[in-house]
Amino acid sequence: MEFNSHPATNRKETISEISNFSSKKVPILFRNSISEIPFTTYGTFAIYKYPAKFIPQVIAYVLKNYAKPGMTVFDPFAGYGTTGLVARVYGYNYELWDLNPIIEVIHKTATLKRSVIKIQNLIELLEELKKSKKEFIPNWSNLNYWFPKEFLPLLSKAWGFVHSLSEDTKYFLLIPLLNITRYFSWSDETVHKLYKSKYSRKKIENLLKGNWKMKFYRMLRDEVLKLFNKICEYEKLNPKSVNFKIKSGVDTLETHLEESVNILITSPPYLQAQEYIRSTKLELFWLGYNEDYIKNLSKKEIPYRDVKEIEIYSPKYHEFREKIKENHLRILFEKYFKAILGVFSNLGEKVENYMCIFVGPAKIRATPIPIDDIIVEHLQKFGWKHEITYIDKILSRVMFESNINPATGIKDSRIKTEHLVILRK
Repeated sequence: MEFNSHPATNRKETISEISNFSSKKVPILFRNSISEIPFTTYGTFAIYKYPAKFIPQVIAYVLKNYAKPGMTVFDPFAGYGTTGLVARVYGYNYELWDLNPIIEVIHKTATLKRSVIKIQNLIELLEELKKSKKEFIPNWSNLNYWFPKEFLPLLSKAWGFVHSLSEDTKYFLLIPLLNITRYFSWSDETVHKLYKSKYSRKKIENLLKGNWKMKFYRMLRDEVLKLFNKICEYEKLNPKSVNFKIKSGVDTLETHLEESVNILITSPPYLQAQEYIRSTKLELFWLGYNEDYIKNLSKKEIPYRDVKEIEIYSPKYHEFREKIKENHLRILFEKYFKAILGVFSNLGEKVENYMCIFVGPAKIRATPIPIDDIIVEHLQKFGWKHEITYIDKILSRVMFESNINPATGIKDSRIKTEHLVILRK
């Protein structure tokens, strides 16, 4: 594979190049394209329900087809951190950024080695947890709103114990305890946001009628053993020892890359689903982050912040902007594209070979927005050449669907495909 490396300022795109990219679209089913990763939830690629998570086969496909030994991979909207986990499998150095600090917990847990501890030691730890007198109470003014008062003494002791453990052992318990803690809250753990539902109310009602303490410890034990098995699965992929950087709590819209990287691969926040801090704040409080810090993180999410004005070099952006009649939706549209295109224009200056951007054609009032085409049109102005766009069919969704969109009264139609744009410098 040959790389073309030249400054954006020296490249002149022709009209035919700009208009031709729509023909470079190829259907693919990523989940069936990587034989060594048998399914999307294999190993530690699915130890925590993070919203809008990359499937590992997407990153694996990029690395197998576009990367060369010695390259560094970079994900500025890393979320769960799947890019780093896959990079380890194929022996690439990586750098991950995300606004949400939970990425550090997920990454440290997902890269644990089973040699650190034996299953019997984990069972003994859980017995110690039951007897522990240590306590931890989150610094959260809404704690009593989200947790029945009956559960809080048990939860505070469990968390007090886990927070007291050493780095070597606590990560075997942290995510299992996070998963169980959400189950024992008023939140609906089947939905990717902090949300009280009829289901969650019934769940708590049924828990309080039974031996919920026994259920708590049994569920925690099952989650710990499940995590251990996931760690064993991941080790079967033979992850390599590589160099990496994790930056959590980082404002990607305001941060510059210090060193050059070879491949940027990322999935930016969804157009109308950008509240990743709010969806995980219950977990962040129990992890020990305080209310002011979490509120400040939330204010940095795209819908709630000021975004720098930039010129957008995409005819399709302007075409679809004019179709949006409602002012609040037009503002959301403008802010979103100014944010993500500004990031890619800025960070792209330090990317030497490829930008690989995974997006879905999100809808505004039932109108699909060609986010992939808008990205291509804009970045061609900065010297990026559109190599190809892969169209991946979505086979399953964790989030619930409804027949009618309550906001519009129109028949609901979820995104059916996701698009991987490959741009070469």
